[in-house]
Amino acid sequence: MSSALVVGYDPQGIPGVDGAALRAALDAELVRFGEHGIDAAMTLVVFDESAESTLVASLTKHPWDVVVVGGGIRKTEQLLPLFEQIVNLIRRHAPQAAVAFNTNGGDSVEAAKRWL
Repeated sequence: MSSALVVGYDPQGIPGVDGAALRAALDAELVRFGEHGIDAAMTLVVFDESAESTLVASLTKHPWDVVVVGGGIRKTEQLLPLFEQIVNLIRRHAPQAAVAFNTNGGDSVEAAKRWL
C-alpha cells in the first residue's frame, strides 16, 4: 500500500478561523486517502520552535512515498521560512518521498496521486 504524509498548518493557530470546522475537513480528507488505498497520516504544525521536532518525528516514523505540503503553509507569505524549513526537512529526513502540493485541504489525495 502506498503511503502519504500530509503536512499542514494547525488550524487552531490561525486567528479568525473556525479551527474545529477546518480540522473536521482535514480529517475527512484522511478518510478519502483510505478510500483510494493510500495509508495516510497528517502532521499539523505552528510556526514556533516545536515545528522542526514535530516534522522530523513524523518524517522519520515511516518511509513515506509522498509528502503533501498544504497550501496554508505555501500561500501565506509570512510562513515562507516555515515552508522552506519543511521542504529541507523532507529532503533530509525522507529523501525517498516525492513532494506534492495541494491547493486546499480538500485535494490532498489528488496531489498525492500525481506522484504515486
